[in-house]
Amino acid sequence: MAYIRPMTKRSILIHPDPRLKKVCTPVAEIDDAVKRLADDMLETMYDAPGIGLAAPQIGQTIRMFVMDCAAREEEPGSERPMVLINPEITWSSEETAPYEEGCLSIPDQYAEVIRPAAVRVRYHDVAGAENEEEFDGIWATCAQHEIDHLNGKLFIDYLSAVKRAMITNKMKKLKKERARA
Repeated sequence: MAYIRPMTKRSILIHPDPRLKKVCTPVAEIDDAVKRLADDMLETMYDAPGIGLAAPQIGQTIRMFVMDCAAREEEPGSERPMVLINPEITWSSEETAPYEEGCLSIPDQYAEVIRPAAVRVRYHDVAGAENEEEFDGIWATCAQHEIDHLNGKLFIDYLSAVKRAMITNKMKKLKKERARA
């Protein structure tokens, strides 16, 4: 996905931040600003490094996320950047799969989350075309994790209240340390 425009790395919000808990609004029009944002999100995600990044993680409360799990599964240079605008899950498998999830907005914290093993997602791409694609494995986990972000939900919301509070306290401490630096 090579657009001829400069990309900008964005700052990633750290939990707790109220913007991470907002339900995002649909993208009304896929214009140059949305395409620029998609490019910025991909650059930010790759730089972090991560496999997914939702718009609210950079303070944009719109229904859009980017992901690329290919580097985790395949040879370096096999990137498969995806931009999913106004995504919705249209089908989920009954079979579930556990995955040790992390999040760029909750750095260095991981926990097992059980989700459907496969999902079908309908979305628009940056050209405005409607797509529907089935994902499994890490791609399914990532898509569900990012769609959760668009609905104001974090992976720690699947954990016990005690574990969630411990992680939240660690993030508050991290934010204070970063503010002092």
